[in-house]
Amino acid sequence: MEEVWGLSAPWWVFVLRAVLVYVLVMVLVRVSGKRAVGQFTPFDLVLLILIGNAVQNGLNGGDNSVTGALILAATLIVLNFGVAFVTARSQRAERIVEGVPMVLARDGVVFEDVLRRELVSLDDFHEALRMNNLADPDDVALALLETNGSISVVPKESGGSERAAKYLSRLPRKSLHRRRRRPGSPQSE
Repeated sequence: MEEVWGLSAPWWVFVLRAVLVYVLVMVLVRVSGKRAVGQFTPFDLVLLILIGNAVQNGLNGGDNSVTGALILAATLIVLNFGVAFVTARSQRAERIVEGVPMVLARDGVVFEDVLRRELVSLDDFHEALRMNNLADPDDVALALLETNGSISVVPKESGGSERAAKYLSRLPRKSLHRRRRRPGSPQSE
């Protein structure tokens, strides 16, 4: 019975391991980009399973006891609740953990440099247009890559430009597409 319930290390080691692995995996997921989270493919599922397997020993340190598993599970749930609690009450924490929406297209102009930077293919962008019954980027008032990886599209028709302007006014400056100015070029937007 000792091998079922007995811990191979003090309980606080399991808590510390869970915190460290949780933070490291969150940072890796955050660095991988929004597209990796929102556009889930079979390859992403395989990656998720492999990451879970890869961090398992880092979490439990070779301990196979039920007590260790319960401590780890409870710690991960508390950590997840804590992150949700903090991000719900702090915009700054929310931006750090979840990122900000990114403008992919505005007034019919597709920002291909933003698509590349955010790892969104042109095919994925056009799929989002089709999902919103749009055939042409010229019909887009605003297209946003949301923090969950999905693409929201506001069509120009039926007051879409006014709605898009309201949405844009609520977005953080980091979300807005700014063209980089090359030395010697005229000042642009």
